[in-house]
Parts: sequence; structure tokens; C-alpha cells
Amino acid sequence: MRRNHKNLRAWQSAMQLVEMVYRLTATFPKEELYGLSSQMRRASVSVPSNIAEGAARQSTKDLLRFLVIASGSLAELDTQLELT
Repeated sequence: MRRNHKNLRAWQSAMQLVEMVYRLTATFPKEELYGLSSQMRRASVSVPSNIAEGAARQSTKDLLRFLVIASGSLAELDTQLELT
């Protein structure tokens, strides 16, 4: 059973999070472009990406596994936000 990830509220919220992270990191000093800014952007993009990949899988077990991965990326981003 393939789910349409765009209909999932978690994916929609994660996409909003990516937009916020990109806006925030655009205000960082230029010397952070390849440091914290890049890491935060990658972590945020990982969240909706993993939700979408999990939704495309055939089983609920796979979806749950990718949701756990997305949760890990959120924890990574949380830590990076604390550093800022």
C-alpha cells in the first residue's frame, strides 16, 4: 500500500520546518556557510525526505523505520539549534 506523502501532516510540517531553517541559516555569518548552516540544512531536509521515503514503502513496518530515522534528524537539528 503506497501512501501519498504529501497528504501526511508530518511531511507538511517538516516542509515548513525546512523553510524556517533555510530562512534562519541565511542570517548566519558567511563563515558558517559550510559549517553549522550546512549541517542544519541537511538535517532539516532529511526529515521530510525520510517521511516521504517511508510513505513510499510497501509496509507499515518500513514507514515506522523511516519515521524513526526522521526523528533522529530532528534530534540532530535540535542540538544544532542549541549550539546557535
